[in-house]
This record gives sequence, structure tokens and C-alpha cells, in this order.
Amino acid sequence: MTTFGDKIRKLRKEKKMTQQKLGDMVGVSHRTIRSWEVEGRYPKQSSLYQKLADAFQCQVSYLMNDNETVCLGNDEPSEYAGAKQARQILEQVAALFASGTSRYIKTGISGEDKRTGNGRGQNLMG
Repeated sequence: MTTFGDKIRKLRKEKKMTQQKLGDMVGVSHRTIRSWEVEGRYPKQSSLYQKLADAFQCQVSYLMNDNETVCLGNDEPSEYAGAKQARQILEQVAALFASGTSRYIKTGISGEDKRTGNGRGQNLMG
């Protein structure tokens, strides 16, 4: 079982951060970081979990449970990747209808045109 403090210490050291630097990033003192790492305490404000996840580029859920899961070191938490892609697609569709012109919609996954069964690009405006 990996505790919250163990995870914070491990991630902080992997990122080559001091307790002071991490504290500055999330808005707490280095003593608070130490209390999490050494004394087994937890953040009093739930918003600190998100700030820590942002600082470490991992999911909040990784920090909030004591399971020995892996912190995804992506540029963004994976739980947001699908939402970001959906938002991009919606923006493209909105722009398509706002411009009044015919365009192909990019899938956002590989950058290829969305294809219909006949192999031609799908023209949504006619």
C-alpha cells in the first residue's frame, strides 16, 4: 500500500522539486508538504489535490487513493483527453456551420478526414 505522503515524496523527487518549490506551486508552506510526506497528514482543502495533480501532471484519483497505481506522466491528465478531443470536434462543427461553407471535419485523432463508407470525405454541408 502506497500512502498519500509516499506518493507526494516520490513524485516530488522524480520532478527534482524541493518541498519549498512544491509548496510555492500549490500555495502551502514547505512545512505543510513535510507534514503530508512524513507525518501522514492530508490536505485540508480539496482544491489542493487538483493543484498537486497539476504540478505532477497526473490524475487526482491517483493521489486520493492508497492503491499502488501508476501516475500517468502525460502533459495532461488522461481523464481530460477525451473531453478535449470532443471539445475540438464541437468547435470544428460550430465553425463549419457558422462559415456557411463546405469543409471536411478532421477526426482529431490522426488528423485524417472523417471518411464515409465509399472512401470519400464526408461533406456535411451538401
